[in-house]
Amino acid sequence: MTTTPLTHAPHDSGVPESARDFSVAERVVIVTGAAQGIGRELARQFAAAGAFAVVADLDLGKAETVVKEIHEAGGTGLAVQVDVADEPSVTAMVDTVVERWGRIDVLINNASIFATIEKGPFDEIPLEQWEQVLKVNVTGTYLCVRAVAAHMRRAGFGRIVNVSSDAVTRGTVNYLHYVTSKSAVIGMTNSLARELGSHGITVNCVRPGSVATEVERTVNPTVEVRQRAASLQCIPRGMVPTDLVGVMFFLAAPASAFITGQTIACDGGYTHSS
Repeated sequence: MTTTPLTHAPHDSGVPESARDFSVAERVVIVTGAAQGIGRELARQFAAAGAFAVVADLDLGKAETVVKEIHEAGGTGLAVQVDVADEPSVTAMVDTVVERWGRIDVLINNASIFATIEKGPFDEIPLEQWEQVLKVNVTGTYLCVRAVAAHMRRAGFGRIVNVSSDAVTRGTVNYLHYVTSKSAVIGMTNSLARELGSHGITVNCVRPGSVATEVERTVNPTVEVRQRAASLQCIPRGMVPTDLVGVMFFLAAPASAFITGQTIACDGGYTHSS
């Protein structure tokens, strides 16, 4: 399907004046790792709110299934295959989106290695697995930001949202490769906010708690473990992907124009309770 490129970027006044300032309608939003789990739900919800959702994932077949769901619900979506750890692949993804819509307004760096990680003592983690986790979770985030930054700079506008994890604050044992990677994402967010703020680009980070999705993990938490974790939250129930939608919408909307370099916990108050 051919779509006429959008010729102008949205502009934020910095002062919310109406409900429109909380809208993400007509924003071109790339969600990486969007073929399943949290990313799938974010892409679906952004499209339902009137955004143009790019479902970017290594698994093109699953990404196309998500886009089909979006179209059936009356939204607009585009499936793009991408390996976030591969620079040419990331460049091709960004080129495809710009060719389709002429701009990129929002990047949500959600793709990461998580479900397939094997836990173990830090000194027993295979070096190959350590490097793979950092390559996808850290370098992949960096490559995606670098690829969209030039387009956002030219537009004088952009919203970048990185996804970390509450495992960082908990210092989860036997999970050092993942915790290290998600800690790096927070540091990257802080520095990028400094470098890109003068170009009208905000960079923030969301730190989810443990989210129940359809994705099978190498080691799935037991019902007892989930119940215990929920009991430590201020809101004592399990977290689901839709719990992240509100904060993601806000960080992509005009109302958050003066918020950057922040890491926002969305964990039912687990951090507050610990």
